Amino acid sequence: MTAAADRVTEIQHRLADGLEQIDPYHRLFGRPVSYRLVDGQTLEITYRDVPGLADSLVFGVKRLIGTECLCTVSPQTAEAVTVRFVVTLR
Repeated sequence: MTAAADRVTEIQHRLADGLEQIDPYHRLFGRPVSYRLVDGQTLEITYRDVPGLADSLVFGVKRLIGTECLCTVSPQTAEAVTVRFVVTLR
């Protein structure tokens, strides 16, 4: 495995192990999530069908990821948003 793939696996495990602890209202936990490696050095984590999001949850996810990342929130439907975390794997 490459270093980037190892890092992606590590982040996936951190989120799987810790998200339920920091997300008591299941805003992200249990929602459809996808992981996409872009250009071998950037990871895009996308949560769909999210009913809402608090800043504290965003900060908690960033702590779980363990490296600096960006978060964007965009409308999906009238009741749900898409939350995307972009992580540089360098």
